[in-house]
Amino acid sequence: MKRIFIIALALLVNIQLLCSQELAAVRENGKIGYIDKTGKFVISPSYKKANNFSDGVALVLDGKKWGYINPDGSWAIEPQFSKAKNYDSGVAMVLKNKKWIYIDKKGKELAYPTSEKLYPFTDGVAFIRSDKLVGLINAKGEQIVKPTYLVIKGFRNGYARCKDQNEKWGIIDTRGNIVVKPEYTSIGNYVNGVARAEKGEEIYGVVSNNTFNEVTGATKIWDFKATGKYTIAQKDEKIGFIDTNGKWVIEPQYIKAKSFKNGYAGVYDGNKWGFVDTNGKIVIDYKYDDVDYFNTQGLAPVKSEEWGFINTKGEIIIETKYGITAGSFAFLSNKTAEKGFIDGLARVKYNKKWGFLKPDGSLLGDKWYENAELFVKIK
Repeated sequence: MKRIFIIALALLVNIQLLCSQELAAVRENGKIGYIDKTGKFVISPSYKKANNFSDGVALVLDGKKWGYINPDGSWAIEPQFSKAKNYDSGVAMVLKNKKWIYIDKKGKELAYPTSEKLYPFTDGVAFIRSDKLVGLINAKGEQIVKPTYLVIKGFRNGYARCKDQNEKWGIIDTRGNIVVKPEYTSIGNYVNGVARAEKGEEIYGVVSNNTFNEVTGATKIWDFKATGKYTIAQKDEKIGFIDTNGKWVIEPQYIKAKSFKNGYAGVYDGNKWGFVDTNGKIVIDYKYDDVDYFNTQGLAPVKSEEWGFINTKGEIIIETKYGITAGSFAFLSNKTAEKGFIDGLARVKYNKKWGFLKPDGSLLGDKWYENAELFVKIK
């Protein structure tokens, strides 16, 4: 009895470790495998094509068929599909016998509402189409929004832009609730309770709690970032910053700018890039060919011919000799790849190879790969 208990406990611990780990897909010798955050291969390079893990499994091409593997490399669903897409909320969309269908985690076909076209699940919902109108179903196959919209854009963090039959834009959530009433000429992504919007003809502002605040003189507004309380706006061909109430907090004065993140924003004077703080004070002088965002640890990518990393004092921490923008080799990847340090590692390119740098500039596992995806948490 005691022996059985110990074995069961060991299995439980192994499962918990697998479910808490982070893995990244990398290509070596023309094949894709998966490494952990120590740089060791958890799944050896075996696949010509493969996605990063999503919803606990990874989509891989074995021979001429697609299947799904577990974090230990075993088959969750053996290769049998001509085409397939990532799992989301326990549902995947696959092409079998020349027909797109939905399947559950055991590979069983799901009987979902009829749609003129099938769409993959994202954030637990999928589009359904009827008579050129779009609605939503959830992962249980329940119709949560009848096909009544002309357009529903992809969900981001639980919210999506939608256009009604009056050609007006609003915001809905994954339950189909209207978060922002469709009454705008255009609208941006809904972030932390606020979205940029255009009302009427060229009246630009921000909307929150279904209240529209016009931004005086604005001719364009960019989306808010999840980590920033300000966003970029244009006035008289100059760029400044506004807050979530639509008030100018830094007057338009820049040629280009990037949104605030973790207290700093990149700004361009027409020749070089530097950084300002939330008061509009230049804290890192204009001297870079390009810049990206500071992370929570105070490191930001900067470019002087190539990319390196600085701290908030403007000191070079890692010399500028890397590439940081990677093209995804995954079969289906609809997310923009983040750049810079993420959870302690930065994906970089050097001498046509990809690897992961630590904040001290050392290379994870002391190894470069033909290509590399970002690390993702196994759920």
